Amino acid sequence: MSNTTSVAFGSGVLIATPSGANATPVQFGALQDVSLDFSFASKQLFGQYQFPIAFARGEGKISGKAKFANIDGPLYNNCFFGQTQTTGQKLWSYNEAGAVSASSPYNYTCANAANFDEDLGVVYASSGLALTKVATTPAVGQYTVAAGVYGFSSGDAGRALLVSYSYTQLASGSGSHMLLANKVMGTAPTFQIDFYQTNPNLGGAQWSLRLYNCVSTKLSVASKNQDFVVPEMDFEAFANAANSIGEINTAV
Repeated sequence: MSNTTSVAFGSGVLIATPSGANATPVQFGALQDVSLDFSFASKQLFGQYQFPIAFARGEGKISGKAKFANIDGPLYNNCFFGQTQTTGQKLWSYNEAGAVSASSPYNYTCANAANFDEDLGVVYASSGLALTKVATTPAVGQYTVAAGVYGFSSGDAGRALLVSYSYTQLASGSGSHMLLANKVMGTAPTFQIDFYQTNPNLGGAQWSLRLYNCVSTKLSVASKNQDFVVPEMDFEAFANAANSIGEINTAV
């Protein structure tokens, strides 16, 4: 009879711990699947016959890929970008319904003008036709914008609009923000990876893998109509200062 103690089911749990003192572990939320590949280059010695007479391992490689549904700023930053992260995020107001004032000044002040960031376009609500942005003195079908206040021609008085723009949310605990600086080549954040799975039919039976030093080599984010976004992150492992790669723990 086969031993089912070491059977594992599901996507498991994946946690990254950034390098450095008192680093906070970050879980890959809504984990979909994880793949791990261990591979070696091979060196073969041939004589006069068809098959090798000696075999040796060359360089080794450990690579992995995780798919997870949570779009997590701290995880992206700690494992991939390695940038300065601050509290607060920039949000979009997409197709905010408004109208040009009926009398002078022919303006529309957006709902989040106090924290206005950048204009993302204006269209007529009735037709979807885009207005053209100008620096000053707009004609019909044109507009200006400054600090969240949109200016229009008297010929557009009372016209219904759909306005798109971004604004800054500064409240504590309201997301995260990273400025992606152009860093010097060779710099990359490193992190430890911990992965474990359990046997759903046997309490306490699990297996786990820890890789001491990892670097992420690729981050992919793809959207799809009528589906959830499931980012993918690739990573590779390398030896730590003690010349160790990691450890594997199994139930048998």
